[in-house]
Amino acid sequence: MTNKILLLLFCGIIFTTGAQSSGTDTLSVAFWNLENLFDTKDDPKINDEEFLPQAERKWDNEKFSKKLHNQSAVIRAMNNGRGPDLLGVCEVENAYVVKKLSEEKLKDLKLQYVHFDSPDARGIDVALFYKLSKFKLVSKEAFPVLLPDGYKTRDILVVILELKKNTSEKIAVLVNHWPSRRQGQSESEINRVTAATTAALAITKMKENDIAQHFIIMGDFNDEPANNSIMTVLGAKPVTCDSTAHLTREIVKTELLNYSYEAKVKGEGSYKYRDDWNLLDQIIISRGLSLGESFSYVCGSFEVFKPYFLVQQDGRYAGTALPTFGGRNYLGGYSDHFPVLLKIAFSTR
Repeated sequence: MTNKILLLLFCGIIFTTGAQSSGTDTLSVAFWNLENLFDTKDDPKINDEEFLPQAERKWDNEKFSKKLHNQSAVIRAMNNGRGPDLLGVCEVENAYVVKKLSEEKLKDLKLQYVHFDSPDARGIDVALFYKLSKFKLVSKEAFPVLLPDGYKTRDILVVILELKKNTSEKIAVLVNHWPSRRQGQSESEINRVTAATTAALAITKMKENDIAQHFIIMGDFNDEPANNSIMTVLGAKPVTCDSTAHLTREIVKTELLNYSYEAKVKGEGSYKYRDDWNLLDQIIISRGLSLGESFSYVCGSFEVFKPYFLVQQDGRYAGTALPTFGGRNYLGGYSDHFPVLLKIAFSTR
């Protein structure tokens, strides 16, 4: 028995040493629309009356706490139970709700967060969580999206991070929540084109000033991978793992690669509208993070994350994400969107 124990310990030491000396690590990158994560207090500067204790939804502390608990369970389940290294979110009301998630419900993951209040009329913002063990914050900025009709919408959050295990590499993360299709897809397209133009200009500015070498653009774009705003205006090329070899031979090098397209080709989506699955939530990465010397996209790692407890199991909406409300009926769920994830391998040497 003693010999067996010693053998197991020896094997464990060999395995650990091999993992540490391999010189590689992996980034787990995720995005999730948290669907109206509001606190219970009235903010006179925004239209949050729908989510107050005295409103029709009776949005009280019990429901707010349950939503935080539910969403933290989903986030913790990502990356094989370790939680993501980077997590962009949208539809959060303020820094308070972000802090509650980070410092109370997800305290064990040691996630730092970045948030700015944006001019959206309902007060819903975007934010970014990052693991302190992997990243150092370099800078943060909010880029306003100025729509042609003057309507106030969400800013684009730009966060520059430095990898602690590879200090020469800076990554710019752009967290987006582009204007909706509420007026119709074609009628509202100009608004998403404006958001895409803003994101593209922010990237150009950072490249010209050598602020960052690599880019991750994530968000609820309210458009799909092959739509004009993403493919043409932002310039994110729809790619699959099978097309990667061709990319290395391109004469004109495409800067932004959209591996979210793989899921779309398979008929998957992050949000179901009526009878159609839409892949509105995407993660786009720069060429250097996919085919660079220090980084490589983990082929096939993009996924629409669907843990069983997040999925409605029966009824008319079986297979969709379980939301907090169905119309005005309280369901006690999570969000009406599924999260999306991908992985990037990188050298630690």
